Amino acid sequence: MSKKASVIANLSLETAEQFQVLNYGIGGHYETHYDFATNRELSAFEKAIGNRVATFICYLTDVAAGGGTVFPTIGLRLIPKKGSCALWYNLLHSGEGDMRTNHAACPVLTGFKWVCNKWFHERGQEFIRPCKQLESE
Repeated sequence: MSKKASVIANLSLETAEQFQVLNYGIGGHYETHYDFATNRELSAFEKAIGNRVATFICYLTDVAAGGGTVFPTIGLRLIPKKGSCALWYNLLHSGEGDMRTNHAACPVLTGFKWVCNKWFHERGQEFIRPCKQLESE
């Protein structure tokens, strides 16, 4: 599955994190957050492998009710369907965090949810996804 994520993202696995597998029971949720490190969090991994440039998420189960992933800033909701995956880039080409990627896992209302995430980091992507001053470049 890592190779699939790499191909879809067009990013190297060189500094990608291992898949993180999560289970949410009834009421399980995750508050609104960014997957990239903000300025006050940079020491977490910035020096060694860079910030989280992209997120790849896969839903491992259907969810009877609730459990969606929402992006409130852009008004988007992903509904968990077994075998479906999504990818988003957390950083702009300038290296700044993309504030549109603010997202949350909504509470599971019935049943349970299994999901896995893979995060790709900046280091190792320099020639694949080069830094630009402007997004229009």
